[in-house]
Amino acid sequence: MSLTGQISPGLTGTAQAEVNEGNTAIAYGSGDINVFATPAMIGLMEKAALSSVDPLLPRGYTTVGIKVEVEHIAATPVGGRVRAQSRLLEVDGRRLLFEVEAYDEMELVGRGTHQRFIVRADSFLQRVAAKK
Repeated sequence: MSLTGQISPGLTGTAQAEVNEGNTAIAYGSGDINVFATPAMIGLMEKAALSSVDPLLPRGYTTVGIKVEVEHIAATPVGGRVRAQSRLLEVDGRRLLFEVEAYDEMELVGRGTHQRFIVRADSFLQRVAAKK
């Protein structure tokens, strides 16, 4: 069984969020200004990548984020909307490399790359549980 049979470069995904008190730099503890937090932007970028590939995987498999390299280049205020988009650049075995970008209503607010790895969910959770 091929894990990546339907997964090929060019695949895209999107995710959106409204900036609110719960996803600001203050709420995340990543700053003291009431704007969209960098960790929230990264999470949105990951969600965009996840949304593009997870539905194409065989039952029992998922992806986990393993690396993020992004720059947050513009702030978005509370009440604004942020849209993240991903484009799959490379499939290397079970490793997937994405280009990710985030936009608010005015401009590009973040960009970079994100890597995900295909895992069997039950095996992954067993390894995690062994750490308890």
